[in-house]
Amino acid sequence: MLTNLTEQLQSMPSADLILAAILIPTAAALVIPLFYRIPNLRETVTIIAAVSLAVVTWSLYPRIIDGAQPELKIWEVAPGLELAFRIEALGMMFALIASTLWIVNSIYSIGYMRGNNEPRQTQFYVCFAVAIAATMSLAFSANLFTMFLAYEVLTLSTYPLVTHKATPEAMKAGRVYLVLLIGTSMVLFLPAILLTWAAAGTLDFTTGGIIVAEGMEPVRTATEQAAANAHIPLSPLLIGCLLFLFVFGIGKAAVMPVHFWLPAAMVAPTPVSALLHAVAVVKAGVFSILKVVVYIFGIDTLAKTGAGDWLVYVAGFTVIMASIVALRQDNLKKRLAFSTISQLSYVVLAAAILTPISAIGAAMHIAAHAVSKITLFFAAGSIYTAAHKTEVSQLNGIGWKMPWTMSAFAVGALAMIGLPPTAGFLGKWFMLQSAVTTEQWFPVAIIIVSTILNAGYFLPILVRAFFCEAEPVALQAAGAKNVHDTHDDDHGEAPFAIVLALTITAAMSVLLFLFPDVALDLAKLMVAGG
Repeated sequence: MLTNLTEQLQSMPSADLILAAILIPTAAALVIPLFYRIPNLRETVTIIAAVSLAVVTWSLYPRIIDGAQPELKIWEVAPGLELAFRIEALGMMFALIASTLWIVNSIYSIGYMRGNNEPRQTQFYVCFAVAIAATMSLAFSANLFTMFLAYEVLTLSTYPLVTHKATPEAMKAGRVYLVLLIGTSMVLFLPAILLTWAAAGTLDFTTGGIIVAEGMEPVRTATEQAAANAHIPLSPLLIGCLLFLFVFGIGKAAVMPVHFWLPAAMVAPTPVSALLHAVAVVKAGVFSILKVVVYIFGIDTLAKTGAGDWLVYVAGFTVIMASIVALRQDNLKKRLAFSTISQLSYVVLAAAILTPISAIGAAMHIAAHAVSKITLFFAAGSIYTAAHKTEVSQLNGIGWKMPWTMSAFAVGALAMIGLPPTAGFLGKWFMLQSAVTTEQWFPVAIIIVSTILNAGYFLPILVRAFFCEAEPVALQAAGAKNVHDTHDDDHGEAPFAIVLALTITAAMSVLLFLFPDVALDLAKLMVAGG
């Protein structure tokens, strides 16, 4: 049966597989509500959809590695402006991450949502499926127009997830989330797209970029040739300003100061936090910035004009400041949130170094951060579900009561620090190699200092968990922050589904270090023009 399925997928046209990858989670979002009174069937639909999406997405991988760039054109809105999808190497990597982690997150969500008796579980699964459909659309976008539409749908579909608890705090966080992300995209991202179309005559993602600098010849594909007269050479200053609009208009990347929405969104249930940080939202942000740098501006154009030099300092500032703020956070999820702001700015920093090797490092760090940070959030949710603890200061001795959870947390923490044998080492290695080779010492200093800071806010958690004795119940009661804080002395691990999911993602973090070929081959193909 499995052989027949594989053969059928191999024989399907690539355009049909692209359509299937978008329609599977969309169909799941329509079917899930039919079983709102039967949770087992509702969640079975979610798991089947997630597995089906992963199978379809992975079936596309060999075609991309072989050099194909399959396309699917849906609708021509205006001459040269299409709703269209095309898979290149970077988009393939992002799609593989999102589709694979949807399976694990779905398993985790079953244990978490039931274990904590969360309300509106059907709405949760529906919105999650819509968010995955938007993520796949964004990953496979052939142009900035399609990317923008998918980007907005992703924002709107995740808003109900951020406000899931419907508390005043959650509603306030939702307003910040919606206003900041929609505001930046409309005020900065959309104008950047319009200016790009005016200057380049196209919005298609193109190897070498479509922006033409003064004194440089445009890079054109056959598609662009008809619009060649529309190319308007831009000065380095104008290119730098256009890049500014993209970087801060893509607010999901959480580059400071457009980052406030992310810590505020931590009021959401942990599976939502995992979606925001590891599967879709923030990843969509840095993915979009990297794709714009590589396929809209072009690494060579930005490097030769110096128009992107400022981005190194903005990204470096975000990396360091977010790490310093993380050091001061006692709430575990907020510490992880500021860690995400810092870690994802590594991707922006690597893109700003403007070499092929640094771009490879950026892509590798997207993959590494996905599997490692989702592990950390899974562990935080496991601790909350089993022990009802939310603060770092409450975690003394918890490693011996929850060994699977805290061992997985240790793997994720080491990956965020960048230590082998975890995936986090690979991206940092490529970034450092590129910066040293090109004698860009500011990025080198940022990576070294931030690595020390990473250790400063992760290692104390592990020391507390494994090397400090738990406080007596009387002392816990004196400092209790909620009614659960004194009820967890004899707790064990969280429900099996939660522990299974975080064990899988921790293993993935190590396996990505030991067997990096899929991510590395796609990253290399990206800079080679695939």
